[in-house]
Amino acid sequence: MRKIKEVLRLRYELKLDQRQVARSCSMAVSTVHEYLKRAEAAQVSWPVPDGWDDTRLEVALYPHGEPKSQPKKSPPDFAAVHEQLCSHRHVTMQLLWEEYRDTNPEGYRYSRFCELYQRWRRKLDVVMRQEHKAGEKAFIDWAGSTIPIYDRVTGVAWQASLFVAALGASSYTWAEATRDQQMEAWLRAHIHAFDYWGGVPALAVPDNTKTGVSKAHRYDPDVNPTYHNFAMHYGFGVLPARPYKPRDKAVVESAVQVTQRWIIAALRHRKFFSLEEANQAIGELLRRLNHRPFRKRDGSRASVFESLDKPALKPLPSESFDMSQWSRARVNIDYHVGFDANLYSVPYNLVHEAVEIRSTPTTVEILHKGTRVASHLRSRGRGQAVTNHEHRPKSHQAHLEWTPSRMVQWAQTIGPYTAQLFERMMADKPHPEMGYRGCLGVIRLAGKYSHARVEAAAERALLTGACRYRSIESILKNSLDQQPLPSSTALPAAPSPHDNIRGAEYFE
Repeated sequence: MRKIKEVLRLRYELKLDQRQVARSCSMAVSTVHEYLKRAEAAQVSWPVPDGWDDTRLEVALYPHGEPKSQPKKSPPDFAAVHEQLCSHRHVTMQLLWEEYRDTNPEGYRYSRFCELYQRWRRKLDVVMRQEHKAGEKAFIDWAGSTIPIYDRVTGVAWQASLFVAALGASSYTWAEATRDQQMEAWLRAHIHAFDYWGGVPALAVPDNTKTGVSKAHRYDPDVNPTYHNFAMHYGFGVLPARPYKPRDKAVVESAVQVTQRWIIAALRHRKFFSLEEANQAIGELLRRLNHRPFRKRDGSRASVFESLDKPALKPLPSESFDMSQWSRARVNIDYHVGFDANLYSVPYNLVHEAVEIRSTPTTVEILHKGTRVASHLRSRGRGQAVTNHEHRPKSHQAHLEWTPSRMVQWAQTIGPYTAQLFERMMADKPHPEMGYRGCLGVIRLAGKYSHARVEAAAERALLTGACRYRSIESILKNSLDQQPLPSSTALPAAPSPHDNIRGAEYFE
């Protein structure tokens, strides 16, 4: 449903044609056509009507539970075949074909497999020149090199990452040092780049970093939900580069190389004590880089940007983006989901269900099929469990209501000796809760025998000091509760006379 919504947004809001939508969503044009045809038949446009969740949208588009079309079988991965042949001198085409047929029994025969590989290998050195339209694409990546930032007191340095973004038509570049490569730094760097350009491109082409792509795939990558929401807020589409295909983002690869040579290398003799100082120095060199004349054509990055990219960029949104992050999780058997080293509860009937987590600096919201099912204040500790009492089953809620005083109140309904017995059973344990099971067992015995017999057994147990569940059970089982109690006031018998026993007169 997320893919279908993205197709509708790109088609009806951004006015992209079906081929552009297919490339942005990494799917076949026929699949895009089918989605749009079904949406038109169901009279669904963009935005989706208020109150529609994923289930209702799926029912509208697939009213009879029709299965969605499955992608066609992909051809052999000749790049992997080529790598195996080049890296292992004993590997043969026959061996690779047999391994291929083990995983694809209906695949190509050996002769056709070899023919297709040879045809693929002859085209390895052929490179298509990419033509970029004005304001269409921004290519984004992290630089491999870092910038050391020193602590003023200890002098210990930590490495700041370098974010690089470049527009396709002009190669107009933005570079920024960030504290790390996490989601917040990723999004803020995007915001600063858009502010620097004064507009938003139609498409962003990131590398397959986790902040941009949750699951990399050659044909069907999953865009990070937080990044997807960010793209929706700014009104651009996300077109991730294919894994291990740096030529898909050759513009930013070149921009990274240029920034490492003309910015990081130029700052190698300077010592920075904060990100602000480093970014101020980077900004000065960045202006010089963007105004540096081209060697093989007229103008500079800045001049081409002013004439081509800048007029074609879309305007910035009027409202700032809510810096919330999205992630996925599956509900544990204890009806909690793990997030940021803590546990947060959801309604117990969602155990084992997949949910989405939307987090802000102060709150954590949990959604199931687009509907919010739980909301908690965000915990900043580690290993803590944040639980809403209403999320527990009724039996768990009742168990938590057990207290020593409640146990004694239950025993009062049987008799005063049973209440004293319960107090003694819980007092003899290191923690009162350790005596709960024994107390519950005695209450159950009252239902099996009678309140009067259990009360008599409790009196005998208190007198003899056998204050355990097994002792009560044994007394009732052997009918000892019906025997007379031993006298506790009888004096012990006088010892028999003996020569070695001194009498009372010895001590007078």
